[in-house]
Amino acid sequence: MTQKLTIIFDLDGTLVDTAPDLMNAHNHVMKKYGYETKTTEDIRNLVGKGAKSLIGRSVWGQAKKEFGKVDDDKIKKEMTNDFIKFYSNNIANESKLLNGALDFLKWCKENNISMGICTNKQDYLAVDLLKKINVYDYFEYIAGSNTFDYCKPDPRHLTNVIDIMQGDIKKSIMIGDSETDSETAKNAGVPFILLEDGYTEKKVSEISHNHLIRDFVGIEKIISNYLND
Repeated sequence: MTQKLTIIFDLDGTLVDTAPDLMNAHNHVMKKYGYETKTTEDIRNLVGKGAKSLIGRSVWGQAKKEFGKVDDDKIKKEMTNDFIKFYSNNIANESKLLNGALDFLKWCKENNISMGICTNKQDYLAVDLLKKINVYDYFEYIAGSNTFDYCKPDPRHLTNVIDIMQGDIKKSIMIGDSETDSETAKNAGVPFILLEDGYTEKKVSEISHNHLIRDFVGIEKIISNYLND
């Protein structure tokens, strides 16, 4: 059955402010391997392309200052594994839903809007986080970086989720907080709603979007226009 509207959410920085727990996991690893720790604001600029990218970009930032290059893939792999292990054990200590998100999820459910997740977090971590913050049951399908053979910004990461949910690409919307989400939605031909102050180094003006929101308070007005199309 084709849904009347399908909304696909990014997770980190979009539905949930996960930066504090990501920072704690990141700093645990950096201390262990002798690298600089980061603040939550630093982490918000590094998140978006998965754990390996987070660790790599963080290490690379220091490596450029110190010796030009970190080329020991074994060490970076160990660091990533240590990060994921620590993070998985502390995934919801400080992470919280964005302002208005829970009310919006309830509203979507009441209006028979189908909802899914498309994240570059590993899928089992995404499922665990959503369960621990008590919103897992709102979503019909959750796709992580390891669900398919590709992930955002490849548009197939998004379009596959819509297909699996039996949605219509022409009646779908993506909500995200970064240029990765924007590029994914644009290449898939799906309208994109951008969260301000996302997990990205880019300015809002540098990220293509159809609508801009500060949080989820009042977003129902935007979505209602698509319900009425």
